[in-house]
Amino acid sequence: MTAALLVIDVQNALDDPVWGRRGQLKMEKAIASLLEKWRERGDPVIHIRHDSTDPNSPYRPGQDGNNFKKEVAPLDNEPVVDKRTHSAFIGTDLMQVLEDCGCTDIVVTGGWLENSVESTVRMAGNLGFMVYLPEDCVASIDRLDRQGKKWTAEDVHALTLSILDGEYASILSSQDLLMEANN
Repeated sequence: MTAALLVIDVQNALDDPVWGRRGQLKMEKAIASLLEKWRERGDPVIHIRHDSTDPNSPYRPGQDGNNFKKEVAPLDNEPVVDKRTHSAFIGTDLMQVLEDCGCTDIVVTGGWLENSVESTVRMAGNLGFMVYLPEDCVASIDRLDRQGKKWTAEDVHALTLSILDGEYASILSSQDLLMEANN
């Protein structure tokens, strides 16, 4: 399989207490293992950086939260696509970067699953990409619904993956994806 690996919003902002409790604490480690394999094979890696325009956002440029997490930081030769909306396709050159590398398959990783990752996955599926979503390479946070009920990060994660599975993406583990990449 030759697919572009997208690393979405894996920035220091993920650790800001404003988000509340996070699940999937091994996400960065799992993404790092995919990065190692993609780099070893010379397959395309694309980093997506969220540059929030909200003055209160931990993702706002000019502060530590905007920096990529060290364990998944881009190398000098890897493209970085800056975005200001949830979807990595809106107002960015991501489509051009994918066309330039000739990729019709993408592996999407990052945080938050129920936000920027989901938005990007849905759009990619609608644009005709074959999307792979490794479940251990995305993270969610606890959420309150409109009635005030608290949903754990684990429940948000499971439900969001179930909604995306088949319709917009193929859900698998990073280990299964690495085994597939070795074939």
